[in-house]
Amino acid sequence: MNALLVFIGGGLGSLMRYGISMISSKYIANGFPVATLISNIFACLILGIVMLIVIPKLPESTWIHPLVVVGICGGFSTFSTFSAETLNLFQSGNAILGLFNILTSVGTCIGILYMISSTAK
Repeated sequence: MNALLVFIGGGLGSLMRYGISMISSKYIANGFPVATLISNIFACLILGIVMLIVIPKLPESTWIHPLVVVGICGGFSTFSTFSAETLNLFQSGNAILGLFNILTSVGTCIGILYMISSTAK
């Protein structure tokens, strides 16, 4: 059953990421990987809320972790795309944007999880 939940959640997360990519490419064309940043930020926000607030209040709901944490957040966030896009920024001579992408992505995502964990206590 857990594998099916991960499968469904992963598909939903991937569709969410695809949707953000399509929307951002339509409205934002600045050479910065905005879609990946937005996807990773929302995935961390969902992960933090579910892991730190929802699951502790509903410990008997064992389906939430495989569906949302592993499936949706796993399909929605994308470290491999983040890495490839950052490397591309460096290789195309945009080292400042590459560093900005690293600091913004990692800092924001860790910051989100820290703030949620601080408020969940």
